[in-house]
Amino acid sequence: MSSEHPYDRLTPEVILSAVEQYDLVCTGGLLALNSYENRVYRIETEQGPPVAVKFYRPDRWTNEAIEEEHQFALELAEQEIPVVAPMLSPAGSALSCYKDFRFALFPWQPGRTPELNNDEHRRLLGRFLGRLHRLAASAHFQHRPVLSLETYGTQAVKFLLENDFIPDYLVASYTAISEQVLQKLTDSLTAMDTFTKIRLHGDFHLGNLLWTETGPHFVDLDDCMTGPAIQDLWLLLSGDQAEMQQQIQPLLEGYTQFADFNPAQLALVEPLRTLRLLHYSAWLARRWSDPAFPRNFPWFNTIRYWEEQILTLREQLALLDAPPLQWHP
Repeated sequence: MSSEHPYDRLTPEVILSAVEQYDLVCTGGLLALNSYENRVYRIETEQGPPVAVKFYRPDRWTNEAIEEEHQFALELAEQEIPVVAPMLSPAGSALSCYKDFRFALFPWQPGRTPELNNDEHRRLLGRFLGRLHRLAASAHFQHRPVLSLETYGTQAVKFLLENDFIPDYLVASYTAISEQVLQKLTDSLTAMDTFTKIRLHGDFHLGNLLWTETGPHFVDLDDCMTGPAIQDLWLLLSGDQAEMQQQIQPLLEGYTQFADFNPAQLALVEPLRTLRLLHYSAWLARRWSDPAFPRNFPWFNTIRYWEEQILTLREQLALLDAPPLQWHP
């Protein structure tokens, strides 16, 4: 059986030839950017500014799902919401194909990762996110995933246990704590079905934000999904309960200038954080055959990693019983 990974065929010649389908002439300048799910490169062109090209991981999304991602980004850009939207090819499509690779081209957007070290930055970001969600609520995804306990929690744990990623002597401990966590999440996430579900960025952490002189720009809608608004908000919180309580106030002050928010959704912060922990381990495991993952995540699948995961899940189990954050409009 061949050990070749599909991305092994993504040579510089293939990358540059794909970009030149957009009637661009590449100088040969090519820089790989930090992206593990897909492959993303900065490409220098003779016509002017560089462009970014994203090659989608084979067999992950259907064409329809990718096209919904692109349509969402283009809708946002049309309303002057600062998202880096895909460029259209000469054929008028945002999704292109070359040598069996599906790809999209994006304008190059310089910027820095924001620190959100003051309330005014949080208010500003909240206002932009409120605008994004207001538009997102005007239509629905048909082909993108829906955030749920089954898809992001139960299936993640099942995959890890069935594929021998956890050391034998830790299997019993991991099984026990994951069962407790999933049961607690079943109770905690029942309320999620009562909240309005909208189109979401889906992975709205600081690494997917670029800060410029005019404010934030959103990038990478690759994980856009359907779910409650809080999923795009809680990833902007950090620290302990008291710190997050301080951070949520200005964020929601800005957000609610443009979109409604049900404060009861704050009870989902720790359940959604726990769900992300489970999903993240399974994501790494599912991608372990891609050479980029062992190279960039050497700490994964070590004894220490799984010992720490069990400890982290125990801590999260306790946090699931903690009082939720509060917000009073």
